[in-house]
Amino acid sequence: MRSGLVALALLGAPFAVQAQDIAPCDYEIVVLGAGQDAGAPQIGNAGDTGPRLLPSSLGLIDRVEGRRYLFDASPAITEQLAMLDAIEPPREGLGVDGVFLTHAHIGHYLGLAYFGREAAGAGAVRTHAMPRMIEFLAANGPWSQLVDLENIALDALEDRTPRMLPGGLAVTPFAVPHRDEFSETVGFVIHHPEAGSALYLPDIDYWPEEERTSLLRSMLWRVDHVFIDATFWDDNELPGRDMSEIPHPRVTDTMDLLADLPAEERAKVHFIHYNHTNPIRHPASAESAEVEARGFSVARRGDRFCL
Repeated sequence: MRSGLVALALLGAPFAVQAQDIAPCDYEIVVLGAGQDAGAPQIGNAGDTGPRLLPSSLGLIDRVEGRRYLFDASPAITEQLAMLDAIEPPREGLGVDGVFLTHAHIGHYLGLAYFGREAAGAGAVRTHAMPRMIEFLAANGPWSQLVDLENIALDALEDRTPRMLPGGLAVTPFAVPHRDEFSETVGFVIHHPEAGSALYLPDIDYWPEEERTSLLRSMLWRVDHVFIDATFWDDNELPGRDMSEIPHPRVTDTMDLLADLPAEERAKVHFIHYNHTNPIRHPASAESAEVEARGFSVARRGDRFCL
């Protein structure tokens, strides 16, 4: 197992772990979900017996300042917060000191509703998002009610401009191409000057060229952990569908793009946001074995990383 990572067996039964099971670090990232927006089993597929998936989300624990942050608020936020609570209990209330939203697709923001009066009745949870996303939340119910009742407090981010958090943590959004009906789409770089850094990018249409190389390659050297879009394995995954209309980078193509990098760079890459049809959903699949053999890894719910 790689240094700084503990894989917990969370593929089926409800989450349970003793806090003393893991030696804590000052800044820790927890994979709260690794599936595509609808998770698995998906609606209409109740007979699906494969590993259960929760939508992609990361938790960031800052033990120095006693704070916890969420990256994306998925429809499974109740279970995901319970998972985080078992690892690092909140000091008071929900213990959510900020939520960073990548975009307005269902798996990434619907969980905000549970901060509302019908559920937590939360008090001004700081919700960081890009300007179009902020406008969308403020102008459309039920999200606007969360704003009006001060269950959430909106904070507009600026592309490639760090949002400084207490204790030296910084979160920097960067815009990426995606299907942007209601908002921009961004990834986030999480950085602490002494602890390290991580990249969270669950959704992108393609790897754009930047400075004569791909966005992904140009960012890899800057960070310690990379959580990137793995929605589909290859172009043969959805029989009867024109997969050119669903332009996520395929896992196979991303591995090919990075194949010439040194082993230590490839080891930073953790594939996340995989569809229920993606064979890497199954840890024992040949495709999961191929990912590992090529020097990459598949993010699994419950994985933990020291930043």
